Amino acid sequence: MASPAGLRPATPPAIPGAAAVAACTAMAVSYVAVLYAPTVILRFPPPTSLRSFLHRRFACAAVASTASALATAALLRVWSLSDFADMLAVFGIRKDHLLQAVVIPLLLTSLVYAGSFINRLWLLASLRGGNGDEVGIGCTQRLVLRIQAAIDDVMVWRNYVVAPFTEELVFRACMIPLLLCGGFKMSTIIFLSPVFFSLAHLNHLFELQQQGCNFMRSLLIVGVQLGYTVIFGWYAAFLFIRTGNLLSPIVAHVFCNMMGLPAFSSPQTKGVASVAFLAGSICFFCLLFPATSPELYNTRLDRCRCWHGFCNWK
Repeated sequence: MASPAGLRPATPPAIPGAAAVAACTAMAVSYVAVLYAPTVILRFPPPTSLRSFLHRRFACAAVASTASALATAALLRVWSLSDFADMLAVFGIRKDHLLQAVVIPLLLTSLVYAGSFINRLWLLASLRGGNGDEVGIGCTQRLVLRIQAAIDDVMVWRNYVVAPFTEELVFRACMIPLLLCGGFKMSTIIFLSPVFFSLAHLNHLFELQQQGCNFMRSLLIVGVQLGYTVIFGWYAAFLFIRTGNLLSPIVAHVFCNMMGLPAFSSPQTKGVASVAFLAGSICFFCLLFPATSPELYNTRLDRCRCWHGFCNWK
């Protein structure tokens, strides 16, 4: 696979597989547990608004992410690398090939949402029908207002900034290097790491119960969420391993949060959305490996089974 330019590890930081799994489990649990620290451990008063509640959670997520990154750096002994850029590259934080790391995964991910795009275009066409430019001007004004509202919306920051960046840092950039150095195969890591990602969403069951939702309904909702997070986790881990760049899964994460579940069908489009979804999905799977080829994202390729050259450390 590929290795970022300039990354030439010198010492072997191999760790036991059990230790890697234990560290990943601890990171997943701490990422959730720290969210409740202000009220349970620090005994802060309950937040008085959604904004203050999420601001607390943003701070907790930042603490958990920083702690996970420092723990990973200590376990892998990245301090032994001579260059600071090389240390960051272990986590997939790189400044080279940024355009490829953003655009290609974004276009690839959008193929699964072909049906959703058809639905939205169909809706837009129906709204424009008969109103001409007047509706177009109205749409532009509404778009500007939506952007202004989004900047001030704390949920936008949660869904499109804090959650994607902190979750991908912990569950991809920290855990995958640990599992690689723990001796796990690429395929095992791709299917194993989303298990930790799902653990971080089990707290939703507790929160739904607190909101008065009955247990079976809460279980069903969380079950669907866990299924979706596992599938996305497979894809995000695949992107991170193939590209070696943390931006790739982050971009996919933000885009999927914006779009929601892909639209499989819609009665309004008379089957067009279903055909678009099927065609987009076929194209997605056909292009999955070519579009994520390590050659596209790295200057130099090594005869190495991992993109960051960790196998040379063993």
